[in-house]
Amino acid sequence: MEPRGMKKWRPFATMPEQYIGLQEIIKKQSEIPQPVLTEGQMEQINFTLIEALHTNKQVYLTYYKNGQRITETGLIQFVDSLGNLFIFIDDVFELKNKMRLSELIDVRLA
Repeated sequence: MEPRGMKKWRPFATMPEQYIGLQEIIKKQSEIPQPVLTEGQMEQINFTLIEALHTNKQVYLTYYKNGQRITETGLIQFVDSLGNLFIFIDDVFELKNKMRLSELIDVRLA
């Protein structure tokens, strides 16, 4: 007779639909509501974006997407206040990302 050893017991993985449903419930529980910024905070974000654009400095961007707060570092390439969007290049993959200004939570110079 052989010992069982270390075998994992996965009762929920036997029914994939139930496993997917549980993952969605867990994801929804971890979501946070989008924070509402004051006028002063929005002005500070705008000032920091313009400064980073003109000085070509790296920034830490914190933004809201799909119920999560995400922080990335990158360079600001373009800011359009009237069109409510900006373009930044992230440090990890050096990709251009187009985002809305309304999604931003915080911007800090690196």
